[in-house]
Amino acid sequence: MNLVATLQEQFFRWALRGTAPEAVPIRLTRHRVYVLPTRFGVAFALMLLVMLIAAINYDLALAYALVFLLAGLGVVSIFHSFRNLAELCITPGRSPPTFAGADARFSLIFDNPSARARSAIRLGLSGQPEIELEIPPQDKLEATLRLPTRDRGWLAMPRLRLATVYPLGLIRAWAYAAPAMRCLVYPAPHALAPPLCAAREDAGGALGRGPGLEDFSGLRQHHPADPLRHVAWKAAARTEQGPLLTKQFDGGEAQQVWLDFDALPATADLETRLSMLARGVCDAQARGLACALRLPGLALAPARGDAHYAACLAALALHEAR
Repeated sequence: MNLVATLQEQFFRWALRGTAPEAVPIRLTRHRVYVLPTRFGVAFALMLLVMLIAAINYDLALAYALVFLLAGLGVVSIFHSFRNLAELCITPGRSPPTFAGADARFSLIFDNPSARARSAIRLGLSGQPEIELEIPPQDKLEATLRLPTRDRGWLAMPRLRLATVYPLGLIRAWAYAAPAMRCLVYPAPHALAPPLCAAREDAGGALGRGPGLEDFSGLRQHHPADPLRHVAWKAAARTEQGPLLTKQFDGGEAQQVWLDFDALPATADLETRLSMLARGVCDAQARGLACALRLPGLALAPARGDAHYAACLAALALHEAR
């Protein structure tokens, strides 16, 4: 089994015509597109062979004409299948962070420089369902591929496979690409949250007025950890294709929340502690509290906002990275 995996890996390296990850934009030159008959194509060739034998045996001129006509269609389909992928350009898009257990999303932009549409192109990552694209002539199309996540940290995008059996399904053309993309995976928030402690005495106490839970002050982008009761459902109903928004409130005295790695139960392992801290960061963000995070070898000062929220989760994701 190891020998088969080694041979496959060597073939993939050869098929990329270079090293992975690749410099962008990636162009599928004619040297990188491969063609082979499909099962239907093999059956089609066997049928033509039988028809040719029958034409020779019975000396039927019309049978010869039919065989050669169908054979010509098969040869032309090789050219069209190959041309459907050749010279296609691929540029990485965005890969927003996600939580462990959710799907990582890798956005890719496909540029079709030719005057022909690229039809029935199927994209897939190893072991994942494929999606099909139709790229208009001299236009660009963005596609998003999803990959399940399990562990925190950086997740590199695996090798991308592009394939097509356009136009007749007789020939399969395919190519590989390895764009330099990765997605940051945060620890999954634990079911048990650490206590949201008030500001420490040496931190200066409360921060004054800030985001609270009393008076509505506006809307912001929705985060997965936000309570559903704070989602602006009316705004979401007015813009069906737009992103979800979360209500923000003013009022009350905003507190500093200190989340300390060493204050968590010593019986919990590293991943459990990080998941509990992730829950604390998400809860503090949802409640509009200024959050401070302390990890072994790292301390983030109290702050609030989306940038600080992302910085805290990134620190948890990359702590003693695997």
